[in-house]
Parts: sequence; C-alpha cells; structure tokens
Amino acid sequence: MESIYIYHTNDLHSHLEHWPRIQQFLMARKELHQQNNEDVFLFDIGDFIDRWHPFTEATKGKGNITLLNECQFTAATIGNNEGVNLPFEDLNQLYDNAQFDVLVANLFQKNGIYPDWVKPYEIYHTKKGTRVGVIGLTAYFSHLYELLGWKLTEPISELQRWLAPLKKEADVIILLSHLGIHHDEHIAAEFPEIDVILGAHTHHFFEKGEHVGNTLLGAAGKYGYYVGQVAIHLNEKKTVTHKEAILYDVKELPAPRNEQERIDTFSKKGKDLLNQRVTTLSEPLIHDPFQETNFSRLLSRTLREWCNTDCAMINAGLLLGTLSGEVTIYDLLEVCPHPINPCVVELTGLELQRVISETKDESLPYKQIKGLGFRGTVLGVFVYEGICFEKNTIFINGSEIDHGKNYTFALPDMFTFGHFFKDVLPFKQKNYFLPEFLRDLLKWKLEMQYLPIT
Repeated sequence: MESIYIYHTNDLHSHLEHWPRIQQFLMARKELHQQNNEDVFLFDIGDFIDRWHPFTEATKGKGNITLLNECQFTAATIGNNEGVNLPFEDLNQLYDNAQFDVLVANLFQKNGIYPDWVKPYEIYHTKKGTRVGVIGLTAYFSHLYELLGWKLTEPISELQRWLAPLKKEADVIILLSHLGIHHDEHIAAEFPEIDVILGAHTHHFFEKGEHVGNTLLGAAGKYGYYVGQVAIHLNEKKTVTHKEAILYDVKELPAPRNEQERIDTFSKKGKDLLNQRVTTLSEPLIHDPFQETNFSRLLSRTLREWCNTDCAMINAGLLLGTLSGEVTIYDLLEVCPHPINPCVVELTGLELQRVISETKDESLPYKQIKGLGFRGTVLGVFVYEGICFEKNTIFINGSEIDHGKNYTFALPDMFTFGHFFKDVLPFKQKNYFLPEFLRDLLKWKLEMQYLPIT
C-alpha cells in the first residue's frame, strides 16, 4: 500500500497576512510526511499574486515567487492575475528564479511554442516508483492574452491533446485547474481518467472535496483562508483505491513567532520600493464615493484623453482616498489598487442614452462589488466627461445627443464583462487598452498636469 499527500493553495491574491501561518503549516506537514517516508507534493493553482499589494506591485510578483520557493512548492499553474495583469515582459520574467515547475498546457508564445518557463505537464515519481502526472490549465481569456502578446488556446481541447500521453506515462493524473467550478465538474464527468482536479478561479471551496464520478475535486476558497489537503491511496499494483480531501482553516492554525512583524515587513518592503515621487499637489484631490469631486472628474477626464474618445464615464468608488501634497507611486496604488484597464466601445446615441439612464438608478452607488478586478467596496456615483444634462436632455460635447449617430465611449473594463448594462454592452465590440491600469493613467496625467515645484 502507498499513500501520496498533496497540499494545495489557490487564489491567495497577495493576501500575505495569512502567509506566515500557511508557510509554517506547510513546512511542518512536509517534514512530518518525510519523517514517515511518505511522498508529499505542494501545488498552487493560480492567482497567487495580485497587484493591489505593495510588495507584489513593487516586485512585479517576483517577491511572491520567492515565497513559493521558500515553501518548496512542487509546481504551480497561472491564474488571470498572473496572466493578464502583468505586461508581457513582466510575466515572461516572473518565474526566472522559480524553483518549481510552471504547468500551463494552454499558454503559448505568439509563434505557437511554449515559453521556456512553461511545461504542459510533468511526471513526478514517488519513492515507490508511482508515476504522478500533473497538468495545468488556465482560464480562457484569449483576447486579453492576445493583446498582451501571448496565445491562449481553448483549455478543454488542450486537455484532450495531452491526456493521451499522460495516460501512458502516469499511474495517477492530477489537473491543476484555474478554470472555475463549472468547468471542473464538466471535466470530471467527461474525463474519468483524471483522478484529482484541484480547482480555483471561482473562489469555491469543498470542506471534504467533491466526487464527480471517479474524480475527486478539491478547492481551497480564496485569500488564504484555507489550505487544502488530498490523500491518494494505492495498492501494490499502483491502482488508486481511495481518495479523500480536507481543508484546514488558516485562522485555526498556530501562529508563528513574530507573525505580525513578518506581515508588516511585506507591506513595508513594498512601500519603500514604491516611494517614488510623482508630483506635488498645490491643492488636495478629494475622494468621496457618493459625490462628484475634483478627483473623480480628473479620472474621468484622463480616461477620455488617454482613449481619445467622444466621452467617458467612471464610477467614483474606484478612488479609495484623497491625495494631497507630495504624491508617490505608492500613494497612487493606495487610492487606485484595481487591476482595471481602460476600454472603448462604440455606441449609437440611443444605446449611449440607455447606458447613461441606467447609471441614474439611485441605489446603484451603494451597490457593493466583489470581483471584476474591483478592489474597493461600493460602486459610487457615476462621473461623466463630455456628457452633461439639461433637464431631461443629454448633451454630448455641447450638442444634443443624436440617437442615430455613433459615439466612442471610454469606461473601466469592469463594466464590459456582462454584469452591468446587460441590454447594450455584451453585444458590442470592446477595445481594451492593456497593460495600463487606471492608476497608470492617473500617473501620466499628474506628471503632465502638475509640474514639479522647484
């Protein structure tokens, strides 16, 4: 008989306040299994980095990779926060010093060749000679990857391509899936030869795993709240006889020495590296999610100028604080931490009017938002540029809106993913501006508009 132990993390999103406990736990468990002559593997299932955290932003994620190295992870796949929230060169160099395998079967260079830091799958051998085949897949945001210079293929077809060699080379097959719960359940039903799917992306969790046919699904939620464990038991013929999964609640794990000091060090290192002056303001830029201010007007105007459109719109909840005096790159991260890109859509006057009318819903500013790249709390009021109102009439750049005319409209990309303005935006072609985030636009504007004080 043989038992193989797997520990997995996913969607940590740079919540490094949980990392000291996770690291201590994983290192202790790994040592315990090794003392018992048992095989143990550590996997991360993507979105380990998130550029809201100053340590991640300052190191462009490389600091996070060091943390995985220190924990002696076996392999990781990438999530969309690694894949589409870093410029091409930053992602291409992210794993330069990784001491673990990066498994992503559906990520290629534009020429159709895997980058030198990617493998589609890897075969690991246990002490008893069992062959463990591990393959990784990431979420299919093909258009965004293409804009950044990558080629992303459809994950299910890529899985089918590699399962044939995997079945020949491996006794046990494990999928690292940054695809989401519904894809994982579908894959488990369609491909019973996969023994374990470790899931991510939709932040779901299974306290004791989920069985779909022959396949065991494991998932550990988000933000490092949990660490997952899977045990695979095999007989002497290397046939799997039993699989089980559990979650460990990180807040119930023992705290390491100097825990808070270590957590604070992450933030301090990042802040020190980002303490680069952008400009000095002669008057404050005021933050208020429920009122239009000079700061929200500035962001809306900057978005329109950057995208060179007829008009633009932002939500004031994107700004999380006031700027005054000397402004650093760290300050811009603090007030605008979202990995949200500019986007342009072309709308008829009638379609634009429908979108604007929807923003006037009095309950909308108080709507709490999670996901879509948003790192704030409430949506806030909508602030327009090139759009004004006189009684019940909308004016675009001083002229009454023409229902038959086409207008170019700039807005944050979070509104284009199908959760807002569902009668109009899902059906329109979107022009995303990557890799710039909204805070990059603010930096550009502040450097241009507020000359340094000498």
